[in-house]
Amino acid sequence: MTEIPVQSWGLFAREGQEAPPPAPEADETWALPGGTARVYYGVQNRGLVRPVILSDGFNSGPTDFDAFWHGLEHGQLPFVSRLRERGHDLVLLGYDERSASLLTNAQTAIACIHEAVARRLGDTRLTVGGFSMGGLITRYALARLETQRMDHQTAAYFSFDSPHRGASIPISLQALAHFLKPVAPALSKQINSPAARQLLWRHIETVHGSPAEDPLRGEFLDELKRVGSWPRIPRLLALANGRLDGVGNGVPAGEPALEVTKGGLKPTTLLTQTPDGKAVLAHLKDLLREEHVRHRGLPELDGAPGGTLDSFGIAAANLTKPLLGMAAVAHHPEICFVPTGSALSVRDISQDSLYEDLSGLDPDAFDVDDYIASSEANTRHSALTPELGEWLLDRLPN
Repeated sequence: MTEIPVQSWGLFAREGQEAPPPAPEADETWALPGGTARVYYGVQNRGLVRPVILSDGFNSGPTDFDAFWHGLEHGQLPFVSRLRERGHDLVLLGYDERSASLLTNAQTAIACIHEAVARRLGDTRLTVGGFSMGGLITRYALARLETQRMDHQTAAYFSFDSPHRGASIPISLQALAHFLKPVAPALSKQINSPAARQLLWRHIETVHGSPAEDPLRGEFLDELKRVGSWPRIPRLLALANGRLDGVGNGVPAGEPALEVTKGGLKPTTLLTQTPDGKAVLAHLKDLLREEHVRHRGLPELDGAPGGTLDSFGIAAANLTKPLLGMAAVAHHPEICFVPTGSALSVRDISQDSLYEDLSGLDPDAFDVDDYIASSEANTRHSALTPELGEWLLDRLPN
């Protein structure tokens, strides 16, 4: 079978996606073990005065600082400008390999915290956090420093749509990635990377794998418990791109989400996740092989309230290769990626909890001190909406 040129596949990027313009030159660049930090001083600052360390999230390869900056500054809210106008210094924390173990990249985060404390002018305490996986890395880094009795000088920690209780990539899509491994290995490699295994609520290593918590995720959760689970000194803030009231995104369970309509993979079809163990979640076919994927007891995650990702849309776009006679359509391109209860660390993922109205819960039910969820709609995972961005800016310590 001809190799499908989708080597740049990722959970967050379509092949051939236009590159963002270069980020402005940083005021400082720190070489860290396993990564890099780029520092942008606050307006009127002549050095590092009020540091806000913001960690990158999951993908394959090294941090793309141009994309990192562009996403923060040129989305719905010019977050970098607003942050710096308030006198805060932005420290963008990136990694040499974003799909490496969270415990490995936590060492880079710890080094960044030490560097910020050493370079800081005055005694204003730090703000430390990150988007998605970055929130988990910095959570562990701060908790570990406290366990080691090292002063991290941090007043506030925040996580932005971070999967504290797990993230979801549909089992059907994971199966497709592994099915395509002989001709397009990049996505299977990404889903089987250490970071993905630690982040995903349920994972399969092969087409025929049984959905389960990966051992690497279990080890990471055990290590979190060993360091106290959360840092205790800073104020804990959590932001969720999903709704709090239990209203999902409208994606139904057990319906076709992606279909290959032309080419050697026709009629490969992926369904949205359903508890119905009799349903074929994935019918996978090429010129030589055919597989049917069924599993019992999977909750209706794709339509749940939470930060969304165009997982099926990305897959369909990368499978559409006119030069190879390939075409695919995503009937439900955007689905839940990080359930609201996971982002706010208030509920484990289950069929009963996913669509629960969390708005009336006692604040003590949450693991964090203060939180916000999108009020009107489930929004794109890690999207800096004005509602969420302004809330965070207003809670940064002076």
